[in-house]
Amino acid sequence: MSIESAERVRVEIRAGVAYVTMVRAEKYNGLDWAMVNGLIGAAKRISEDRAVRAVILSGEGKAFSTGLDFKAFGQTPDLLKRGFVELDGRTTNLFQEVAWCWRRLPVPVIAVLHGRCYGGALQIALAADFRFATPDCEFSIMEIKWGLIPDMTGAVTLRELIGIDHAKELTMTGRLFSGTEAKTLKLVTDVAADPLAAAEALAAQIKTRSPDAVAAAKALFDTTWNAGEAEVLATERRVQAELLFSASQTEALQANFQKREPTFGPRRFGG
Repeated sequence: MSIESAERVRVEIRAGVAYVTMVRAEKYNGLDWAMVNGLIGAAKRISEDRAVRAVILSGEGKAFSTGLDFKAFGQTPDLLKRGFVELDGRTTNLFQEVAWCWRRLPVPVIAVLHGRCYGGALQIALAADFRFATPDCEFSIMEIKWGLIPDMTGAVTLRELIGIDHAKELTMTGRLFSGTEAKTLKLVTDVAADPLAAAEALAAQIKTRSPDAVAAAKALFDTTWNAGEAEVLATERRVQAELLFSASQTEALQANFQKREPTFGPRRFGG
């Protein structure tokens, strides 16, 4: 087990699962500069650890997060403007990267949602691969309240999950809705009284599979979900060719033939 803490984010790795926790409970884990940088830094460190098999992302205290702390950002308007500048070598700016860094990770990311999940926090959660929420968790695409639109990759992730009419309605009204409604809308994977336990159960199941095949599956769907048929088929062929006869694929094959549990080494697929 290893534990690493930044000012706003704690990373604890246990049995191949990285637990990333926002730790600004007194402010309902509102996103300030330290939180944004802490989350991006946590994702970078995890990407470099090929023994990590899954990530569980959560918030400490009474809420997952209430989104951007506008009061904190308002104190540094020049820095705020710089946050909208595209990062070197990326298609994202700083605010987009705090969500998209979880999509870019070559391991599954599971968001655990409770209390409140507003605005930018919801966009971070939507960039995860899976979301488990309490039935009474409060959600809102809240940017409209501040005269803004969702601009932290929400325009990409919303279209993957819900119809354009629902996306417009939630964005134009900024209304609150529950975890139960979020499940009906398909914004969350499932609701549970104990979403952390549900996330851990899924992570445990994923860990029994080849880390390379899991990473490849995430890459395949994330890069082709809205692509044309020819691109999808070409990507399938390319990714499968990388997996065939690799160490992890050979181990999966032998374990099945020998009727035993497989033992996989560190992930090799993906950055």
